[in-house]
Parts: sequence; C-alpha cells; structure tokens
Amino acid sequence: MSRILADRLGYAFTRPDLLSQALTHPSVTHGRAPRKATAYERLEFLGDRVLGLVVAEMVFHRFPTEAEGELARRHAALVRRDSLARIAVSWGIPDYLLLARGEEEGGGRTNPAVLADACEAVIGAVFADGGLDPARKLVLAAWAPLMEESPAPPKDAKTALQEWAQGLGRPLPAYETQGVEGPPHEPVFLVSVTVEGEAPVTGRGRSKRSAEQAAATALLKKVKS
Repeated sequence: MSRILADRLGYAFTRPDLLSQALTHPSVTHGRAPRKATAYERLEFLGDRVLGLVVAEMVFHRFPTEAEGELARRHAALVRRDSLARIAVSWGIPDYLLLARGEEEGGGRTNPAVLADACEAVIGAVFADGGLDPARKLVLAAWAPLMEESPAPPKDAKTALQEWAQGLGRPLPAYETQGVEGPPHEPVFLVSVTVEGEAPVTGRGRSKRSAEQAAATALLKKVKS
C-alpha cells in the first residue's frame, strides 16, 4: 500500500521502511521499548525542519520586495497545521495511516493534527532516504499553489486580534493557559484569550502557540460576526 503512496509522491524510496515509519502513529508503538519504537515522531521532527527551510527559500525568492515581517507571516501560514493537513489529504495520507484501534475510533484518520504530523514525517522520510534535493522537489510541487493563494502577506490571528483591540483603544489581548488534555505523547493545550469588554474565549492546540492562535481566531470570529 505504501508503494502506491510513494508513486503519488513521485519519489522511489530505496528504503521503503522509512515511508512505513512515517505513516505509523505513536499510538501503535506506545509502551514499547525505545529500540523497537518505529512511529513517525523522529521523522516528523526532521521533516518539520526541512519544510521550514524549503518554504523559507520559496517565499524569499518569490517575494523579493517584501520585508522580513511579511515573509515571516507568509512562512507561518504555509507551515501551520491546517496547511499541512491539506497537503496530507492531497497526497492521500489518510488512506495509509497505521493507527491503534482507540485512535482510529477517535477520528485520528481525519484529525488535522495527526495529518499534519504525518505530512511532516513523510517529508522527513524523503529527506532521510534521498537528501535535500528530492525533499525540496516534493515540497515545491505541493506548496507552490498554496503560496499563490495569498497575494498579500497574511496576518496571523493573534496579530489581527491585537490590531483590532488597539483600533478600539482597548488593552492588548491577555492569554492564559487553562489546562492540558489528552495522553502525554499527544497533549492538547487549552488557552483562553480575553479582551476588555468581551467574554473570554478558549482555543485548543498541540502547542500553547497553536492554542493561542485558535483562541484568537475564535474571538475574532465572534466579534466580527
């Protein structure tokens, strides 16, 4: 099955086991001895760095007149979870993920966080197998259309919320971590955001930063609806 996915990626693995590892969710190997663990976490780590580098190179050359802050916003939008999940679906990753029964029943195959992690792991697998050139080719082909979707540099939700509050003469938004849910190997952070005159809104994310962005997005949607 993973050979079909490799064909869709347009890359022939010399070590197919790397692609199999990239498609194995941590729930499958949870509790095993480290030497036997073959989940995608290490490849995800590697793929995240490769993706960040290639996307930085992409926006640097595509938008030669933009300042660092504008390039940073473009970069952040292109490597965020939702973008990664979109690419994962376009590659067909959901069809090939290996999940434990509990994760499967919990909707892991369509979970954007899981898809984003697996997407990065696949990039990491290509890099580990063939080096930077094939990994760059893979990222360029998938991310170039996303890059062209935003003529102007996008604003992340936290920046947009801050500008909205300042425009009304209100203090800056205040973020507070409310707790952590989920298993230790896959935590979900709960963060609330408050703006003077508005009720607090809570967001969830795999990191505090992503939870803050989710909370800011929810509050912006609320105040502008």
